[in-house]
Amino acid sequence: MTELYNRENKLSCFALYIMTYKGLQTLQAIIDHDYVELISYVVIGIDKNTLNDYSTEIKTLCEENNISSYLRNDNIPSKSKYIITVSWRWLIKDNSSKLIIFHESLLPKYRGFAPLVNQLINNEKIIGVTAIFGEREYDTGDVIAQEIMEVNYPVKINQVIANISQLYIQLILKVFNEYKLKGEILSSYKQNEEDVTYSLWRDEQDYIIDWSKSAEFIHRFINAVGYPYKGASTLMDGKKIRIIDTEPLPDIEIENRSFGKNIYIKDGKPVIVCGIGILKIIDAYYDDTKLSIFPLKKFRIRLT
Repeated sequence: MTELYNRENKLSCFALYIMTYKGLQTLQAIIDHDYVELISYVVIGIDKNTLNDYSTEIKTLCEENNISSYLRNDNIPSKSKYIITVSWRWLIKDNSSKLIIFHESLLPKYRGFAPLVNQLINNEKIIGVTAIFGEREYDTGDVIAQEIMEVNYPVKINQVIANISQLYIQLILKVFNEYKLKGEILSSYKQNEEDVTYSLWRDEQDYIIDWSKSAEFIHRFINAVGYPYKGASTLMDGKKIRIIDTEPLPDIEIENRSFGKNIYIKDGKPVIVCGIGILKIIDAYYDDTKLSIFPLKKFRIRLT
């Protein structure tokens, strides 16, 4: 306890408000590069909308490295010169610290919520992470630094998260290195307001597949909302199922096209008619039981 007390009160440089795999990897990078002494404390977020929010792993990592940590709703007595947020979803009421936000887009594009999911759904080929100073209006602050990566489709979101975590690491090391050299974070520039777009929050309704879309779009959508998120959903015989893996197939001429119906069975898997194209369902399970929908109990199925 003495070591933690001394660290918080003597240095008090950076408080980390973090969650998810990206927060875990960011904290690990700080530890690996011997910047632990700059951490005053860590606040851990819990996200019930993901299958794994990595809060347990973050807590364990803090304990193993003698870093004091709190949960989001705890009474947080500590103060810090800067607060850095990674994957954070909530307002921070501490007005005594300067806020640095790591946002998962190349701002000013995709200000707001769920930017990575929305970018992947939109087939963005270039994505990235931006470090900005916090302002009253969300994601409007001056840019400290950006890191960029290319996306090669098709790709599942868990793979993109693993790759983009490296950008978080590069950014956090830039910020910590500048502070260690200068004692302040000074480098920044204004966002171009002419290029601003916004990204909306997503809830359970946003997991629902729209079968009137193209097979290519639906395939990309399923990949974008998969693990660690709950997965794309649809109804089959009135029961919600989660579709995990699909394969777009060459389109065929269908008279009086009715999307959501299966057209035939291929390798034991249904091929579903989409607004444009057809889509083979490779892996899916019932949402309530978590049991696979395979083998199918009948040929004629309609997904809604």
